[in-house]
Amino acid sequence: MKGAGFIAAKFEGQLGSFTLDAEFTVPASGVTGLFGPSGSGKTTVLRCIAGLHRVPNGLCAVDGEIWQDESSFRPAHRRGVGYVFQEASLFPHLSVTRNLLYATCGRRPAAPADAIGFDEAVALLGLSALLDRAPDRLSGGERQRVAIGRALLSQPKLLLMDEPLSALDAETKSEILPFLERLRDSLSLPIIYVSHDMREIERVAKHLVLMQSGRVRSAGLLNELQSDPALPLAAGQDAAVTLDCVVSDYDAAYGLATLAVDCGQFFVPMPKAAIGSRQRLTIAARDVSLARERPEGTTILNILPCRIVSATPAGANEMVANEMVVVLRLGADGTGARLLAHVTRRSWDQVFRDQTKLAEGMPVYGLVKSVALLPTPSAPSTARP
Repeated sequence: MKGAGFIAAKFEGQLGSFTLDAEFTVPASGVTGLFGPSGSGKTTVLRCIAGLHRVPNGLCAVDGEIWQDESSFRPAHRRGVGYVFQEASLFPHLSVTRNLLYATCGRRPAAPADAIGFDEAVALLGLSALLDRAPDRLSGGERQRVAIGRALLSQPKLLLMDEPLSALDAETKSEILPFLERLRDSLSLPIIYVSHDMREIERVAKHLVLMQSGRVRSAGLLNELQSDPALPLAAGQDAAVTLDCVVSDYDAAYGLATLAVDCGQFFVPMPKAAIGSRQRLTIAARDVSLARERPEGTTILNILPCRIVSATPAGANEMVANEMVVVLRLGADGTGARLLAHVTRRSWDQVFRDQTKLAEGMPVYGLVKSVALLPTPSAPSTARP
């Protein structure tokens, strides 16, 4: 088991009719997405971490602190967990301020140097104009932001979020996601974020735990699991890779930013951003084509030298059996960031003919037809470096 700096979890047992056999280790910092279809055990694992479920063969350690092992079990109220449920569940007779301060018995104690204070939580979550309102005068997104603030002000060592946007419509989700990104970028607090929507995971998470039928299929960096052909994410119709990048240049005449990633760069239309600022891209596999030689006379801006890591048939599904799933790494030497391409079998055979078995390591050019720039939240003045 890994100690300080990691969250280690292992839960094996029967909970009613559900069999759980899940084990993973992730960093005790940033956002880890817990992803899988409905019924895969995501919420069950979250409740085990929180101490709300107890399995006989369980292990849970957070940043070197044992919460559960073969000989001990720390109850939920002593685990230092902030839990955000699908529904905000605010106290209807209390104002926003009193809901936020419920965990501190209505007082505003001075927060420790390494913890979040009332004013900072209010600023991060955009709640200053709502403090005197009753919950019935809030929108769904506002209520959920208050619920997140209440969890933060309990000064947790770990924040657990159980599909916090699932009860919201698409417009309200778009409203609240920037606030979640602010939490990720401004606080050192580790967050485990449960969702069955990969678009949410792409926005907020750096690490991913992939679950299926009560088991952990894989755990690791988000972009590595997205581009692993042995996992279902890479072959799906919505397959994509998420890349963190840095603004290295800006062409005001064309409104194009140059976004640098490991061994490559992308030209992306966007409003002017500060050089050195961080951005996040999602590149769909269907928007990446391949060429053996660098094409001329094309309107595609992003043509990147790379090497093929692997090329495998998409699978037995009739809708995608005619595709190849191709994993690429950027750079002439193929040591950079990963990309994913879905290429029809006919196109693959036309370009590579009988070289499929020799494709690994082959130099090619990745033609990226479209890049999705994920919105970047503006950090409030109280945000920590």
